[in-house]
Amino acid sequence: MDKKHIHSPRLDTIAMVENTIKKSKEKLSKTELWKKLPKQMMYQTFSTAIDYLVELKKIRLTAEGKIELILEEGKAKVWEKETQEGIQEKKSKIEIKKNEIKEGKKEMKINAVGLDDSAKKIVSELSEIERKTLKVLAEEKKELSVQELSEKTRIELDSARRAIQWLNEKELGKARIEKQVFVSLGIEGLKAVKDGLPEKNFLKELNENWKSLSEIKSISKQEINIALGNAKKKDLIELKKEKELTVKITEKGKEFLEKKTEEELILEKIGEKELEEKNLNEKEKQVLKFLGFRKGFLKHKEKGNEFISITEKGFSANESIKETRSSENLLNAKIIRNYNIQDPVEEVYPGKKQPYYKFVDEIKQKLVSLGFKEMENPLIVQEFYNFDVLFQPQNHPARTWTDTYKLKKPTHGKLPEKKIVETIKNAHENGGKAESMGWNYEWSEKIAEQLMPSAHGTAHSARQLVKGIEVPGKYFTLARCFRPDVVDATHLIEFNQMEGFVVGKDFTLRKLLGLLKEFAVEIAGAEKVKFLPDYYPFTEPSVQLNALHPELGWVEFGGAGIFRAEITENLGIKEKCLAWGLGMDRLAMFKLKLNDIRELFSQNLDWLRKGI
Repeated sequence: MDKKHIHSPRLDTIAMVENTIKKSKEKLSKTELWKKLPKQMMYQTFSTAIDYLVELKKIRLTAEGKIELILEEGKAKVWEKETQEGIQEKKSKIEIKKNEIKEGKKEMKINAVGLDDSAKKIVSELSEIERKTLKVLAEEKKELSVQELSEKTRIELDSARRAIQWLNEKELGKARIEKQVFVSLGIEGLKAVKDGLPEKNFLKELNENWKSLSEIKSISKQEINIALGNAKKKDLIELKKEKELTVKITEKGKEFLEKKTEEELILEKIGEKELEEKNLNEKEKQVLKFLGFRKGFLKHKEKGNEFISITEKGFSANESIKETRSSENLLNAKIIRNYNIQDPVEEVYPGKKQPYYKFVDEIKQKLVSLGFKEMENPLIVQEFYNFDVLFQPQNHPARTWTDTYKLKKPTHGKLPEKKIVETIKNAHENGGKAESMGWNYEWSEKIAEQLMPSAHGTAHSARQLVKGIEVPGKYFTLARCFRPDVVDATHLIEFNQMEGFVVGKDFTLRKLLGLLKEFAVEIAGAEKVKFLPDYYPFTEPSVQLNALHPELGWVEFGGAGIFRAEITENLGIKEKCLAWGLGMDRLAMFKLKLNDIRELFSQNLDWLRKGI
């Protein structure tokens, strides 16, 4: 392959491949070498680096398909000399074999003639398309393009490309890629073919008298600006500035209108086709260069055309195949190809769900299968649901900018029916229907209307309690939450919560603790769990769930408790509600065996391919 047509890989990739070859204590095949490189290196990138090193004569591929390092120029020259001598020796052997066949002195086998054992193995494993390609190349004795090869061998174009690549790798053919530049018309170029060049259309509007630009109505202002510059460059018009810019046509301009210009001829020649630039004469190329400066007139496209010629080794291989079939009367028989099933193959990574998304989906399926009903979980909620329904006073520190976000636009939303709003207002001011004194302050409906990104999943439980619930009942949601925080291994400013509650008679804290432990063990795979007493404005009693991480120690999963009477009794619910809000991201950290919560959203291809 011609060096100048190879796309240069990154320098760090080349250095990595070259250093791995140097450190190797034995010669390796391409596949063996690739296996020794970092797993994230794609095989195509690696193969390009190998081709590049071969072209730079830093390495060579042996007849056995092994990679060999060329340490210095002298050794490369000796190797080239030895190769030439080897070819001459092989030619001699082929001639001897031909004579032996004619004289009937020796029986031929399906092995290659005039080739060493490794080369014989390569020939025996050639595919049908490779054999056909070798035969045509040997008959033609010249370089063929992939299109010519496809026609002469009667194989598909893609198959011809594969044959070229395989024969090049086995040194039975020498391949190269030739860049071809094709030109076609852009939008403005096609418009010029149909309606004429802007400068010609402009000149048709002029005469020998001075005319202001505002008087020219038949072409657009944009086209006038384009035409004005081009016409002035070619001395087709004269300009004069009085109150406004005026223009008149020159004698040269009149002549310009009477004949087709070089630009028009080349535009018509291209038309709706693609033309290869090398097929144009020098004058046409100059005109194209000028048109290239005009926006939207031309489009250029580069294509790589593949070519292949047969090598001496390829001639030997073809002679071997031909003579073998002739000697055993197999001219019309189909050769059975040998296959090597021992070499390692490139790993295949089928498409699948991102590991964290898969984990979330599995949790949802489990909860639904256990009879839980899924609640709505809008990203934006009113403070009424995020705080007020949950009996969190309007002067609570958690409602300030340091702990929650506010929506900039719009700032306020609608509250539910008046009866519900009055109920929540009474709960805050005097305890309402519950045996409570409330918070003893004047509750503001305006503050409750303020919009915000939901700060916790419990906002959606509050919404569900207001809408109404079944008793007994089980509810859950997997909610996206937002809070100002310092991002580290266990904290994000945007996170997911598994929020839920169950309601029924005779529910106790003991039942809640059992339920939480089940979640930690079954969903996250935690081995050790502990509970700590905690405080939340909307539950009493309240607990904190923790699990032991092998690297990070005890990690908080979330909080839980029994909804306060000021919430449930004011909304007409007499039974106990056991509620929880667990950090989905932290549960996933345990399950996926990660040490940093940010890795859940990683773009590391190796983890995405091999994660559960």
